[in-house]
Formats: sequence, C-alpha cells, structure tokens
Amino acid sequence: MLPDHTPAALSSEQKQSLINGLATLLPDNILLYKDEDLHPYECDGLSVYRQTPLAVALPETIEQIKAILRYCSDNNLPVVARGAGTGLSGGAYPLADGVLLGLSKFNRILKIDPDARTATVEPGVRNLAISEAVAQHNLFYAPDPSSQIACSIGGNVAENSGGVHCLKYGLTVHNILQLKILTMDGELLTVGSEALDSPGYDLLALMTGSEGLLGIITEITVKLLPKPERVQVLLAAFDNVETAGEAVANIIANGIIPAGLEMMDNPSIRASEDFVHAGYPVDAAAILLCELDGGNEEVSELVMQVRELLLSNGAVEVRTAESDEERARFWAGRKSAFPAVGRISPDYYCMDGTIPRKALGKILAEISRLSEQYQLQVANVFHAGDGNLHPLILYDANNPGELEKAEKFGGEILTRCVEVGGTITGEHGVGIEKLDQMCVQFTAEELEQLHAIKSAFDPQGLLNPGKAVPTLHRCAEFGAMHVHKGELPFPELPRF
Repeated sequence: MLPDHTPAALSSEQKQSLINGLATLLPDNILLYKDEDLHPYECDGLSVYRQTPLAVALPETIEQIKAILRYCSDNNLPVVARGAGTGLSGGAYPLADGVLLGLSKFNRILKIDPDARTATVEPGVRNLAISEAVAQHNLFYAPDPSSQIACSIGGNVAENSGGVHCLKYGLTVHNILQLKILTMDGELLTVGSEALDSPGYDLLALMTGSEGLLGIITEITVKLLPKPERVQVLLAAFDNVETAGEAVANIIANGIIPAGLEMMDNPSIRASEDFVHAGYPVDAAAILLCELDGGNEEVSELVMQVRELLLSNGAVEVRTAESDEERARFWAGRKSAFPAVGRISPDYYCMDGTIPRKALGKILAEISRLSEQYQLQVANVFHAGDGNLHPLILYDANNPGELEKAEKFGGEILTRCVEVGGTITGEHGVGIEKLDQMCVQFTAEELEQLHAIKSAFDPQGLLNPGKAVPTLHRCAEFGAMHVHKGELPFPELPRF
C-alpha cells in the first residue's frame, strides 16, 4: 500500500539544483545525497516498501531545521521527519521528490526536575534512556514500547506509542506535558505547558499521534512516576486461546487494573522461548502475563485475587515470578516476540488493531478462521488488557502473490476490528499501511475534517504528504465510500 502522493516529475538538473541549494545552507556532514548514503534510509521498520529520498538532512541545531524547512517551503519540497526508524506502519517512508529530515542527533536530556517529576528531552532521546537517567531519583517514564531500547521519544509522540504498561499508566498522550514544534515555514510553537493543565484548545493531544503531518517536534516535556514499592508478575497457561481472552475480560471486570496484562499464543510462545529461554510452557495454547504493582500489602492481596480468577477462568497453570531476574525473563520473552517470530519466517506482516475487551475471544476465533482461508500462519502477540492486537502474519515475499495475500488478510483483520467497535490502530499509527482501512473507519465528512486540520497547520501539504489520511479518491476506488452520480463528495479536497 503506497502513499497518496504523486511525486513531482523532477529532471536530473532540477534535482541537482535543489540539492545544491540545500548544500549552501548546511555543513557537509549534515546533508546526504549520494546513492550509497541514502539506502539506509529507504524504509522504516515496515520494510515491505523501499524508496530512496531526494536527500537526507541530519541537522544538529534548531536553526538548521528552520533553514531546511524554509528552503523546502520556498521550493515546494516535501519533508518526512524520521526518528530511530523503528516505526511499523511506514510513517517514515521516504519520498523520491522530498527531503528526509533525520532527528537522531537531537539526543540530549535537557532537564530533569525530580520535585516536579518531569524531564525535558530532545526528540532523538531513546525511550529507555529516560528511565535510566531518572532511576537515581527513584522515578521512571511509564510508556514502554517493545522497541524501547531503540525507539526515540519524538517518534513515540508522533505515533502515540504505548507498551506493556499502558493499561494502567496510559499511552504517550497521557504522559507528556509540553511540546515544542516547528511549523513548515519555520515558526516555533509551544503547545501544552509544564503545569498539569493549560488554557485553550488541547493542541497537545492533537499533535500526539499526528504522524509528522502537522509539525516537526523539537522538544518534549514528559511526566515521571515514582517507582512502585513492589512489582509482581504472574504467568498463566491456557489450553484454549479464547479462554485466555475471556480471562482477560474477567480480571478487568472484577475491578483489577494490572500494570500490564499481555497475551501470547502458541506460535509466539514457541518462537520466544527458543530465542530468549524465558521459561514459557511451550505446550500451552496461550499464556497471560499479568504484572501487579503498588504497596507491598496491596500487591500481596492482588496476587491472591488474580491467581484465583485465573484458575477459575480456565488456567491450567499459574506461576508467580520468584525473583526480579525471573520477572525480567518473563518480560524479555514478550518484548522479544517480534524478532523471535522473525527467526521462524522469511517475512511477517505486523498488524495493530484495537478492540473492546469483550470481543477478544470472537476476534481471535475470526483470525484463526482467516488464517485457514488465506493459508498463512499467524502468531498473536498483544496488549490484551487494553484490547490492542498485534497479529503477525507469516509469509514469504519470494513466493509470487504472498505479500499481496498477507496485506489483504491484514486488511480483513482491521475491518473486523472496526465492525466490533474497535479501531484500526492502537499505537503503530496509520502511515501508508492502513490508508485503505481509514476509508472503512471514517466517513467522508470525518475525512474532510482531518484534511481541514492538516491544511490549517500545513497549507502547502508538504509535511509527510500522502500518509495517515487518505484522499477521497482513494476511498472511492477502495469501495468504502459512496459516490453519487459518479462524482466524489467535497470536490475541493485533494484527489491524489
């Protein structure tokens, strides 16, 4: 699924002229334009589609970013922001007629305020580095994507990333206070504040998850939380995947909100155990990992309650981690699931739908049915507590037609998520991967509003064009939008 963007037809002379113009603004080590230098940037974590950009800029100062944006604005050049490149929806997929703006050199932690429980960081700071830096104050940063050792906080904001602890502590949007952003014409904006609230419209929430379509994030102030007195993890094994899904819903229904509640099915269990040796029961149809945290007495009581709930809801075995090392191993298996599955299949297609918890068993059964229909195996790994599914569809791109089949299979999963009251993404974003499914989830009127918001911040449409919000033309071709008398609604909106 390629982006809704028709590249400008640039001649070799025009390309060289644009590159020369950028080169006059930047030091030699900041601008890359030779083929061998561009190839490492031809895709993000979604590596199905590859394309080299016109140029890659790796600025080191805010003034350099401003200069790049102003030059691109004056010359009608698209700009795609890129963090660590760990995204899984093609959000940082480069454009052949545009500049890829890499923010990896903005990797400083600018300020830590342990009294206010905040940290101010640049967008290239790794997620895990924040918790490591504030550990001496007995604090941590809660959102923890599985890629937290590598992913950058700027990318986390752009995609509204979650992680295994988002059930209790929320997504990125719930854990940031302030952003500094550069608009396409180089204007610096501050949204939110370092206080717990700020007046006016909630632009902070609007920017979080905007996938680089509205502005370039240059600084983030995050909330920090005190480390809990005690953390305990239970591992429950089930002989039926749907039963495990029902157990998830019953834990929440009993008023218990774990710090994390994760689920893995047998293919992912076996792959992770072979890779990490976490001590998982490899014969189980599914396992649940349930982490409980808080005060010592509170956790002791919750462990007993959850153990009883798991056993009464069909668990054939329940273990409690006996040490911090065993707890770390349990989580290492879960957080290594994606690379572990990559060892057993030439390729896999990672989906990211979210559903109401009550529909978990139904959707898992439907994924199993679709797996048989498409003759493609699926490994399920997901944030079960908040209904965020990550089915990994295994395929081999060397076999003609298998990629297209995997994409169609994935699209059907997302459509089913919408049908049961869910959404097409929980934390990976839309990017280029889910453009067609946006046509399923949103009406023409709603898409019109999304285009209007984009236009208000970026009138020229140069920031990450063709991503996240599909054109009405695309939706009509996809067959998910009514076309009256052969004419599309809202003729003033872009078509391509």
